[in-house]
Amino acid sequence: MALKIKIGKIGLLDMLKFKKMPEVREAHIAQTPADPLPKAYASNAKAALYHPRCQEVILSEIIPNGSDTKTLVFKSASGAPLAPFRAGQYISLGLQIGDVKTTRAYSLSSSPALAFQGIYHIAVKENPGGFVAPYIHENWQVGQKLTISSPEGHLYYEPIRDSKKVIALAGGAGITPFMSMACAIRDGVEDFDLTILFGSRKEEGIVYRKELDEICAQCDKVHVVHVLSDEEKEGFEHGFITGALIEKYAAGEEVSVFMCGPQAMYNFVDGELAKLGYDEKHVRHEIFGAVKEPWTLPGYPAEAKGQTFQLTVKQCGQVYMIPASADEPLLIAIERAGIAAPSLCRSGECGWCRSRMTAGQVFIPQKGDGRRYADVMYGYIHPCGSFPISDVELEVPGEYLN
Repeated sequence: MALKIKIGKIGLLDMLKFKKMPEVREAHIAQTPADPLPKAYASNAKAALYHPRCQEVILSEIIPNGSDTKTLVFKSASGAPLAPFRAGQYISLGLQIGDVKTTRAYSLSSSPALAFQGIYHIAVKENPGGFVAPYIHENWQVGQKLTISSPEGHLYYEPIRDSKKVIALAGGAGITPFMSMACAIRDGVEDFDLTILFGSRKEEGIVYRKELDEICAQCDKVHVVHVLSDEEKEGFEHGFITGALIEKYAAGEEVSVFMCGPQAMYNFVDGELAKLGYDEKHVRHEIFGAVKEPWTLPGYPAEAKGQTFQLTVKQCGQVYMIPASADEPLLIAIERAGIAAPSLCRSGECGWCRSRMTAGQVFIPQKGDGRRYADVMYGYIHPCGSFPISDVELEVPGEYLN
């Protein structure tokens, strides 16, 4: 049986209008003046402001902060505003140390409002035995010129996703993103209740102590609870940040849990939150850099520990053959060899170091695997979070912060 369709007068007019669209389009084209296209579009100018490829800054002030940490104040080299950011995001610094070109990610600790004045703050802990932090502490002076990335990262408050009350867990210099959040709440940029459980070894080493006290005095939505692991003092919690401590300050309310600190802290606190029945969607982690001691993680082949393999790097028509330890990410071996490679987060999350592996095998920790499914299928890896467990061949793009 034939299907009969009734078309009303309005529907018929719509069909006629659609049929005449090519004529209308041609008429509009004919009436358009033959003026040259503009050299710049407003949308592109805004994109360059909000999402610059990189930014040039000058170190304008160095402020001692706690016993082993310094706050670095950066100002825009041009005097223009710096890219805006959400409280909790980070920037990556481009560094040249000897023959090594590398990057390091540091959370912004300043109020987002200061970005419009061309100002960013970060805090750098001394970290004896490290590579970048000791170099910064020993060598950087006011006037140092730097190339940095635009703000990145996902550790920020999102009203649609997060509870109105946030319990922030900070370890040492991991206070920085929460310092920014506290400033943002005080300045009216953000609107939520923030309780920071701040773990430090001793009272004298507390980072941003004075600034946090001042914000708490000015703003009733920000609260700081200091937790000392190596001292017992009145007015301070003692020990580690445990599930019991989190429950105490959550006080029965629905909360989101944000955390920033060392890998060991994440490993411990994640176990505590699992005991409490927290769903992963209510828990957010800041990146913490390269995984340490990968042989302690599920899936790492025990026989690979301590071995050195050959890494073949193909980049911009050049081929390099270098040693790579199974105990550290491929990105570190690449940088140690003096090869400039792109990177930002150095934690396997962002994808800026995304490279194609054409041969070999790597170990990628499950929690640090930020690849898209298609990349997994077609052999792409993030060298910053991949450990060689055989000889490897890798196609690496050119550097980013140059």
